[in-house]
Amino acid sequence: MPSIRNVVIIGSGPAGLTAAIYTARANLEPLILEGEPSSTSDQPGGQLMLTTEVENFPGFPEGVMGPDLMANFRQQALRFGAEAKLEKVTRVDFSERPFKIWVGDPEAAEPTYLAHSVIVSTGARSLMLDLPNEHALIGHGVSTCATCDGFFFRGHEIAVVGGGDSAVEEATFLTKFADKVVLIHRRDELRASKIMQDRALNNPKIEMRWNSKVVEIKGDTKLDGIVVEDTVTGERADLEVSGLFVAIGHQPNTDLFVGQLDMEDNGYLITGSGERVTATNVEGVFACGDVQDHTYRQAITAAGSGCSAAIDAERWLEANVHS
Repeated sequence: MPSIRNVVIIGSGPAGLTAAIYTARANLEPLILEGEPSSTSDQPGGQLMLTTEVENFPGFPEGVMGPDLMANFRQQALRFGAEAKLEKVTRVDFSERPFKIWVGDPEAAEPTYLAHSVIVSTGARSLMLDLPNEHALIGHGVSTCATCDGFFFRGHEIAVVGGGDSAVEEATFLTKFADKVVLIHRRDELRASKIMQDRALNNPKIEMRWNSKVVEIKGDTKLDGIVVEDTVTGERADLEVSGLFVAIGHQPNTDLFVGQLDMEDNGYLITGSGERVTATNVEGVFACGDVQDHTYRQAITAAGSGCSAAIDAERWLEANVHS
């Protein structure tokens, strides 16, 4: 059997790597299981690896490239004694301690790692339209975060896809920058709350495109426009927009933990058990970042919750394992 680690961190975005920095500085020698580069559900480094310039992370007045920021996070964690492995977790067993973690074959008789405590930071992924060019143009006109990227579209005409609260909120927010925002929805009424609908429908900068869906994203190195199709008539039209914000929802990466950790109906992990804000329902298992946050979803809030998870784990270990 493998030796028992003090703490294993599953995931390597801002939350997981901040947790690694803090637990490493506490001499807990954390192991970070980063995921595999080929995996879309737990991309090592998180969603910032798909982002070009980050301008809202404190400490970088000129902005910083997403991958560079995450490389700095990682280097800092390793400097203090964290160990990182590009391995994808395929199974966990939190039914008893030490906790068991498998990578590779999930049916293997023996786990790959044992841990006194676990910090889950597997993040969430934006649901996409699954169109050619879509992923290639993220950061080059296509975005999933108005708060992150809206500033770049000052004076532009842009489009938002979706009909729920998130889409309507993003469209409304983007009117602070864009001259015109086209809200594209595949039905003839919004799913958003009444107050959010009223704000959008009464905003002179927002144009509603009902019964429509995006069928083509134009551009090789940057977005050159989109093609929308009427879901009733099948008629197609070109929209000359320089930005496309996809706001059709997020999916937390929690499949590994079904039946073991408490989740909300939408799959996000429930935290805040007792006095520890990142504690899950299983003693010794903590969660941080977008895997448990469907409200803010920012790199800085993820990093902050990673710090909280590390401190929660350190104090729990001191009280329950190292006392």
